[in-house]
Amino acid sequence: MAIGPADHPLVVAFYLPQFHPVPENDAWWGQGFTEWTNVVTAQPLFDGHYQPHLPGALGFYDLRLPEVRAHQAAIASAHGIDGFLYYHYWFGGRRVLDRPFDEVRRTGHPQFPFALCWANENWTRAWDAGQHEVLLEQSYGPEERAEHLAYLVDAFADERYLRIDGRPLFAIYRVGALPDATGFVAELRTAALAAGVGDPYIIKFDTHGNFEDPATTGCDAAAQFFPHGTTEIGLEDHRLPLGNPANLVISYDDVVATLRQQPVPAWTRYECVTPGWDNTARRGDGRSLVVHGSVPEVYETWLREVVQRAGDRTDLGPGIVFVNAWNEWAEGAHLEPDARWGDAFLRATARAVRGHEPVASTVSLPSPATAPPTANFEELYGPLYARYVDLQRRLSAVDLAAQRRLEHAVGSLQAELREEQALTARLAAALSGGGQPD
Repeated sequence: MAIGPADHPLVVAFYLPQFHPVPENDAWWGQGFTEWTNVVTAQPLFDGHYQPHLPGALGFYDLRLPEVRAHQAAIASAHGIDGFLYYHYWFGGRRVLDRPFDEVRRTGHPQFPFALCWANENWTRAWDAGQHEVLLEQSYGPEERAEHLAYLVDAFADERYLRIDGRPLFAIYRVGALPDATGFVAELRTAALAAGVGDPYIIKFDTHGNFEDPATTGCDAAAQFFPHGTTEIGLEDHRLPLGNPANLVISYDDVVATLRQQPVPAWTRYECVTPGWDNTARRGDGRSLVVHGSVPEVYETWLREVVQRAGDRTDLGPGIVFVNAWNEWAEGAHLEPDARWGDAFLRATARAVRGHEPVASTVSLPSPATAPPTANFEELYGPLYARYVDLQRRLSAVDLAAQRRLEHAVGSLQAELREEQALTARLAAALSGGGQPD
């Protein structure tokens, strides 16, 4: 699907696939865990705090259902979204949360453009990509890279894959975490060109303190990824005295005003807008960022300005606008209808991008493009799945136990080293004074 500059910049929404159970999450968080598990446990932390974020027209959906994926694509397309940017998880050859995208590829439905963003960060129990209690760790060996490149090139060949001037769009969430980012980017280009799918248009997101020129790693462009950069652009100075002071609560109006005033760099950097942000459902009280007071009208004005700027800046390449996000429900960032606003943010998106709302209603669920399988999953795979979950749970327990033992051993060695250093210091002092050590 040849996608490029048209009558408006390309509007692409981030898409989270964590709305179906997988063995890894069953093992780590409990049987049947999905993103909805986090969503429904959220509680308001101060007066006027909008929590929990509960779904509207689409309900508590399961992304294994083709009807759900078809409905998402239908309402996105009707409201000015040109494609989904699927988060892609690759842990040294091991993929997770891959079923929705794989079924979109395999079935050919829905006929809605997409691209991939490599979410290359560790999975941890703290939902923070840190180094403590790592559940799945990123690794970047040469054999794993070759396998990864082959997978990406195959995805680029799909006729629905988003293209910028004929080049498949690929995004890297955390380019600074790659031990050889320049090498990875160069090898991806070589592999894609050799396969005849075109030179990838590679975007690095400005995350985790890396706001540098994308050319330093061989990427074509950069893009904002709010809430990354909150500290760097001074938003912490707008802290609101609401709830637990260990959380950072800022107003949506301040976020929009501050981001609208950011200077334009010398390189191509795409803007990112968000209908809201509140990750208390994931991070809990005391470790969260809450963007308070988001309303469709302010979001619409912001998005319209960004779309206009993207269309005007043809000197820096094709126009793209990112929206964070289509369905980040546990982070309070979703265009999908919710119980509070209904489809107001969707309609605001349509007005900002196309100048008008959809003519026809998109509320009713369309029929699936392909019939769902009739085989009984429990009969065929139930025992095998149960064994797999048990194995994941045991492996997770072994990994965490080993990690704790290692931390304890390192702590003990550091304590011994401190004792040795203290003894050496006393000995040196005694010898220099002609006396005997204690």
